[in-house]
Amino acid sequence: MADNFKPFVSPEVKMKEFTVKSILLGCMFGIIFGAATVYLALKAGLTVSASIPIAVIAITLGRRFFKTTILENNIIQTTGSAGESIAAGVVFTLPGFLFLSDKNSDQYFNYFTILILAIFGGILGTLMMIPLRRSLIVKEHDTLPYPEGTACGDVLIAGEKGGDFAKTAFYGLGFAVIYALLQKVFHVIAETPTYMTKQVNKFFPSAKISADITPEYLGVGYIIGPRIAGVLVAGGVLSWLVLIPLLASLLPGDLIATQLVKLGYLADLATPGGKGNWNPATHTFTDYSAAIYFAYVRQIGAGAVAAGGFITLIKTIPTIISSFKGSLGSLKKGEGGAAGTAEVPRTERDLNVKLVLFGSIALIILMAFLPQLPGDSVGKKLLVGLLVVVFGAFFVTVSSRIVGLIGSSNNPISGMTIATLMGTCLVFIAVGWSGKVYEPMALVVGGMICIAAANAGGTSQDLKSGYIVGATPMYQQLSLFIGAIVSSIVIGLTVKFLDKPTAAMIANGVTDHAIGSTYFPAPQGTLMATLAKGILSYNLDWQFVLVGVFLSIVMELCGIKSLSFAVGAYLPLSTTLPIAIGGAIRGVVDMKNKKKNIKLSAEEEELGKGNLFATGLVAGGAVAGVIIAIMAGFNGTAAALDALNMEKGLSGPLGEEGYYILGVAGFAAMGYYLYRIATKSKEA
Repeated sequence: MADNFKPFVSPEVKMKEFTVKSILLGCMFGIIFGAATVYLALKAGLTVSASIPIAVIAITLGRRFFKTTILENNIIQTTGSAGESIAAGVVFTLPGFLFLSDKNSDQYFNYFTILILAIFGGILGTLMMIPLRRSLIVKEHDTLPYPEGTACGDVLIAGEKGGDFAKTAFYGLGFAVIYALLQKVFHVIAETPTYMTKQVNKFFPSAKISADITPEYLGVGYIIGPRIAGVLVAGGVLSWLVLIPLLASLLPGDLIATQLVKLGYLADLATPGGKGNWNPATHTFTDYSAAIYFAYVRQIGAGAVAAGGFITLIKTIPTIISSFKGSLGSLKKGEGGAAGTAEVPRTERDLNVKLVLFGSIALIILMAFLPQLPGDSVGKKLLVGLLVVVFGAFFVTVSSRIVGLIGSSNNPISGMTIATLMGTCLVFIAVGWSGKVYEPMALVVGGMICIAAANAGGTSQDLKSGYIVGATPMYQQLSLFIGAIVSSIVIGLTVKFLDKPTAAMIANGVTDHAIGSTYFPAPQGTLMATLAKGILSYNLDWQFVLVGVFLSIVMELCGIKSLSFAVGAYLPLSTTLPIAIGGAIRGVVDMKNKKKNIKLSAEEEELGKGNLFATGLVAGGAVAGVIIAIMAGFNGTAAALDALNMEKGLSGPLGEEGYYILGVAGFAAMGYYLYRIATKSKEA
């Protein structure tokens, strides 16, 4: 209980809070960080919390240009953070429409369907948190730390007291933008340096080492730290330097090509191209590594991710049970929140709990009658809507409790979504619905729960920040609804635009969709489609999936978090290697602090210059990537970008290896600068 807790701004104080400028600024940040999260999640299958960088930037811009109060700054970061949460939920599930059994299912991967599901999922996540705020945020203030929410509250208070810490985040953002221009516009820095042994190599055939040396990956690695980054890259090493060379030495080209035909990656054995660039005349691949990855290793990785998510969920069952029982108990006692009245202190005014009931009913009815959603009858859509609300009420509670203990970055959203998807498919089978026609409907339920659970986790952190600084919960809840709607508009546009292949992608064999290709692998979305197909259409290579399942079990028996390892095994090594380098830099910084006997609290770490510079790298690199990708999508600007491309001019005299070495040197310089920034902050 937190009976003696006093917020920074007392309930009696009247201060500007829910203002037009705070909402507009929050929406702007929601759009920026929502688009950046889409880009990062499609490429790496990972996201980082946007609340702290938004709070840092809000304080700096707000105090200097807009004269905002601490409560207005809190509304800015609350509104803006909704974009990041919803974008993660959208990208982790909805691209699955592209990979279902029926190729016509990609009709649901249209802008309006994505927009509707994003808005509905975002609203559901916030809606279900209204009756939970008092029981989880207030009553358990001392037992549920909500690490990101607490750190964000500390940032807002530190900014109110004065401080110059925001400069470091802006330095990181500027550095990342300049680096991205050199890499993605001028191509002075190579995008993906690669080394691969030849297939005819007797001892180690088709082993590939590659790295997407971008600022956002370096920043992500530093933020998540050496432990998680190391486990991630370990999974990649197993796939690309163990499994692929082993299979390359055992399997003939024709057998690999047959498997690619079965999976739809190759038209037939007589047609050249496909993953790995099949040559029917010589019965060989140009890139055996890529061919084996898509034919076998990706399915092993999918099984590992599914098992890792499920194991993570099973581990949290005690938390799930206690959370749900505690929340039901709070509602019975009438602690679910009420509309603001004169008797209720400002800091305890929630939106009326009746809104949850009527909002849920409205959501079910809208889902039943909207033609953009899959389902050939109102009755079937009503069941889908009902499943969404039932699973939503359960997993929103679970998500909020878990992020209160371990933070949003460790929230097992994938496990909850997998459980939802499997539960939905089993309900469908129980009522006699099987086959590919029901796969999109199952994915709708999984997608909305993923979005709702992700947004509920972010909402909980925001409400914790508000509780610490003394915000009005009702205004925070309203700003979250607004942020969810506005950011969803841009998230859908960003997803669709990045899915459109550019001229460079088309030249490399990507024709229909960029999402699902090596440019934007969308690992979780592919996994969700694989599960839906496997359960409803009985069209899954269980022999490979089960290898992945037991791979995750082995990791758990070794005391390693299997989900991180499994994601690494699923993703290309080019993604996890630069993240591991960022984590290694963080490890070196931590070792240096330990030798100097420097001890920092979690809040001090969050506000350290290394972390702030890294968040700037993530934000700057991802936003620059989105902008350049959009420019490349238009013929006029694409031609201008091609004219600025210096790759041929450099790779000619330097050779391909020399050009790659130049790129690695640029990445190393950025890593060293991050290290210097981080260690200077400790020495100071």
